[in-house]
Amino acid sequence: MNERRRFILLETGTVIDGKYRILYQIGQGGMSVVYLAINERANKTWAVKEVRRETGLGTQVVRERLMAETELLKRLRHPRLPAIVDVIDEGESLLIVMDYIEGRSLKEVLAQEGAQSQEQVLLWGKQLCEVLSYLHEQKPSIIYRDMKPSNIMVQPDGSLKLIDFGTAREIRDSCTGDDTVCLGTPGYAAPEQWGGSGQTDQRTDIYCLGAVLYEAVTGQEPGREPFHVAPVGRWKQGLSAGLEEILKRCTRQDPKDRFQSCRELAYALDHYEEMDLLWRRKQKGRLGSFLVTAFLSLLCFLGAFYARLTEVGLERDTYQAWMERIFLSDIREEKIEACEGAIRLNPSREEGYLELLNQVFLTVEEDGMISFTREEDEHLRGILNRSTSGGKTYEMCLKENREGYERVAYELGLAYYYDYEGEGNKSYGVKWLNIAAEGDTLPKACRERALRLGTIGAYYSQIGQVNRAGDAKVSYQDYWRDLTSLASGNLVQLDNAVTALRMYQELASQIHGRALEFRYAGIPKEEMEEELKKLQKHLEEDFTDVDWREPGLEEMKSRLIYLLGETKRQLDAVYEGERMEERKSYD
Repeated sequence: MNERRRFILLETGTVIDGKYRILYQIGQGGMSVVYLAINERANKTWAVKEVRRETGLGTQVVRERLMAETELLKRLRHPRLPAIVDVIDEGESLLIVMDYIEGRSLKEVLAQEGAQSQEQVLLWGKQLCEVLSYLHEQKPSIIYRDMKPSNIMVQPDGSLKLIDFGTAREIRDSCTGDDTVCLGTPGYAAPEQWGGSGQTDQRTDIYCLGAVLYEAVTGQEPGREPFHVAPVGRWKQGLSAGLEEILKRCTRQDPKDRFQSCRELAYALDHYEEMDLLWRRKQKGRLGSFLVTAFLSLLCFLGAFYARLTEVGLERDTYQAWMERIFLSDIREEKIEACEGAIRLNPSREEGYLELLNQVFLTVEEDGMISFTREEDEHLRGILNRSTSGGKTYEMCLKENREGYERVAYELGLAYYYDYEGEGNKSYGVKWLNIAAEGDTLPKACRERALRLGTIGAYYSQIGQVNRAGDAKVSYQDYWRDLTSLASGNLVQLDNAVTALRMYQELASQIHGRALEFRYAGIPKEEMEEELKKLQKHLEEDFTDVDWREPGLEEMKSRLIYLLGETKRQLDAVYEGERMEERKSYD
């Protein structure tokens, strides 16, 4: 008890650097204590990691490890990594202000719920491949080296974030040895991390990731015997042979026998059925008839392709010819060229813009994600801002086609809202969603959807901001009122099941993430709990006629159910923290 008190410096209510007020402690490790803090001026919560300099691990070692982690995270920008916003030197300790990541560690999830479904583990595996690929493709490459369940946070929406970069390192061309001997966590670390044989590289992270996925799908810790991972079938029956083969290959002792990159692993996870031996046997029986059919189809295709090329040659300068070229090519640059050719020919028609957005930019990547990138956004806006010989911008020309303009605005607003940089940027979509909502050519359901999403998106650019007089531009009470009204009613009937699930998830996630701010704004806990009960009732009563076989629907429903449970726990934690503060003040 005395040791614990000696380590903790920050008390509830302490204000650091004049702006971060400590609310309560949320975690403690061997090197640090983590607190929840709020920047009251910005109405935003942060995590503050306090690292004492006089820990038993040695001042210099702790400082070097901490600063290495801090410097790495400060220059990385990825939706599955926490961002560092401030580093404060308090003399006896260093304080690192970073994103507050809501949810539970994967270790807690597995301890409480046990083995996860094959589908969930495949989804998590692809998410972790995505962030590891990002790290590995940095210049110089970054190797994480300590992938394990306690370093992975499961957020309320089911997505993952990777934390704790204390053992990460950069690979430089000048490296001739390795500083990673006996570094990592037994059971998850690759043999080269502990045996001193060979240089750790990207394949080391692949071993660690395979060990984590093994535990997630079996519920059993890997490597009880040193570097020996028992067959998956020993612990769990009924899994795809393809997934078993993937995990086996990830955790092979020789790095040369593993997947050689996370992109290769992500592709395998996305096509795990193709590795299933039973699937292969079935395909062999169909191979003969398939080859005959394929040969005949090829002859027909070649004939049709030749005829089409002749036709395109005759219609080279027509709008339709440019549109056809989009589908005749599998090369991204050629598709972009065809879209821009159609737009140049007639900037008032919407088809070229829509095909550029939906057929080129919003495509499913190898890791299964859809991302409307910053570069693609700038490219599209550059096209809209181009001028014709008459001085009009392309957007002005498109605007003359009211129906086409509103359709492009609707699709572009959704792309910003859901897919910008892989996570969505709600405030970026507001302009376009408002154009769609205020028009009269789109179906009513689309206009209603645009209105709801645009209203929520507008808050993201204003809430927490103050004017020159110091008054809030938008209050959390206003936000609460509009947020709950937008999620009211039977949205399945008003729009569709996807919109309903997304809107209900939005309300639940905002209660979870902003419970503290809503509490300070005077919203009672009972009122927030009542909204959660309404969402549960919507789930039970409004989706009776929905076909859950539609891609993604069942997963969205499961995430919402999970989020509702997490949000109830978060409300209890926030208000318990308040009662503890009151009792402490009274004492």
